[in-house]
Amino acid sequence: MAHDTMAPAPEQAPEPPSPQRGSDIVWHTAFGLLLVVTVVSFILWSTGQISQSSHYAVLVVTILLGVFMAFNIGGNDVANSFGTSVGAGTLTMKQALMVAAVFEVGGAVLAGGEVTDTVRSGIVDLDGVPLDPMDFAFIMMAALLGAALWLLVATQMGWPVSTTHSIIGGIVGAAVTLGFVTGDGGWEMVQWGGIGQIVISWFLSPVLGGLVAYVLFRGIKQGILVYNEQADDQLRQLKVERIEHRERHKAAFERLDELQQISYTNTMARDAVVVSSPDFDRDELESDYYRELYELQDEAENLEAHRALETWVPLLAAGGSVVITAMLLFKGLKNLHLELDSIGNFLVMGMVGAAVWMAVFIFAKSLKKQTLARSTFLLFSWMQVFTASAFAFSHGSNDIANAVGPFAAVLDVLRTNEIGAESAVPTALMVTSGVALVAGLWFIGRKVITTVGTGLTKIHPASGFAAELSAAAVVMGASLLGLPVSSTHILIGAVLGVGMVNKAANWNLMKPIAMAWVITVPAAAAVGAVGVVVIRGIFG
Repeated sequence: MAHDTMAPAPEQAPEPPSPQRGSDIVWHTAFGLLLVVTVVSFILWSTGQISQSSHYAVLVVTILLGVFMAFNIGGNDVANSFGTSVGAGTLTMKQALMVAAVFEVGGAVLAGGEVTDTVRSGIVDLDGVPLDPMDFAFIMMAALLGAALWLLVATQMGWPVSTTHSIIGGIVGAAVTLGFVTGDGGWEMVQWGGIGQIVISWFLSPVLGGLVAYVLFRGIKQGILVYNEQADDQLRQLKVERIEHRERHKAAFERLDELQQISYTNTMARDAVVVSSPDFDRDELESDYYRELYELQDEAENLEAHRALETWVPLLAAGGSVVITAMLLFKGLKNLHLELDSIGNFLVMGMVGAAVWMAVFIFAKSLKKQTLARSTFLLFSWMQVFTASAFAFSHGSNDIANAVGPFAAVLDVLRTNEIGAESAVPTALMVTSGVALVAGLWFIGRKVITTVGTGLTKIHPASGFAAELSAAAVVMGASLLGLPVSSTHILIGAVLGVGMVNKAANWNLMKPIAMAWVITVPAAAAVGAVGVVVIRGIFG
């Protein structure tokens, strides 16, 4: 396990394990009821926020579409984030669900922001056309429908795709179609430079994620995993030598006559008393058996089998914690307006890094009695859960806007009958979306988890940690540099990057995923185009 070698992955992702009906029926029922109760409660709350009862039908449909969108984000995007943890055996599906529930909902409610951009992508220019507020609402409803349906199809196929690109496609299709229908717009409404950035992200995101993950995991493999494997081989050899040592002395004892056996037994008894003393001197030993035994023990101690774990893993954990903290400060917690200056941010990152280094160093030393493979698994499992949790919080605080943005925009139109550049995001909306996210992960997320966790390459906690940390670093760096990237595409590239180190990347499975990335925008746009005509025909 320490070497993390892997057999070539199959051409297609294996089917996820079927749920255990006896035990999972309670979970199915609980999450089904929770989702229904949450949606009904939110509908009842929302009706009190608008004054015109004629808009109630639009309100209910919008809520259902928004929840449907959040449900599918959970099944695809959240499942994508936790795929490496489940695939590596670090977390079970239920454990991943509980971690996601806490950090996704926590990120959405605590750091999701009080307002959101109504058209957050900036892909469609709606300012240059005379747009009725209700037509704007219909565009957002159709965009939710187009994005959610495409995400559902992709999730059922096990394809991790970008939810941001999906909602962009839905908005483009609905807005352009409505422009043609009303005669107030057309293709000129689309900011083609923004579409060009999406095309760039198809290549830039996975390449950057794969490159960083390849370099990081190659370093981990050479500096830690290979060292551990070599140390393991030497420890096994020493174990064989101890067995041979015991058998050799046993055979020699049996060749002695009775008086010699009695003398030798007395010598061994005296040596046994000597070694029981905590500060004994080896020069006091009389028998070759004990002298040779302690020579073998010296060889084992000089080997320093756990040196790589105690030296490099704490430093790796500290560096990773600094990256994760930076991602949370600059991305996940940006809506809290902490108003820390640069020195404050670096101090926070430094304190977190120091604390993590100390904790992991102590943890690594406490595992000396464990086998190297077990110690490696435990250390990287702990770090992998840490990175997955941070990803979940960041996802809940940022990407939930893909569902909440259009959702909140329609609610704002129904409440004010105006189109605002930003829309208020009530806490109830964040909680409802968060519950839908977690429910989507539970009900439909298994196929995407299987693709990310085992389909593209076999994942060990060490390679899973490398993939997640690399993705976090690239997302953080790209955000600061303003590069057009997709966090989903970055993570997939990172998983392939660690697979390349082990020469076990499943490129055959990557082909349909890459095709899904290409058709995400046009597929969501097509559904959004049809949806806006139907919705406007029903409610317009």
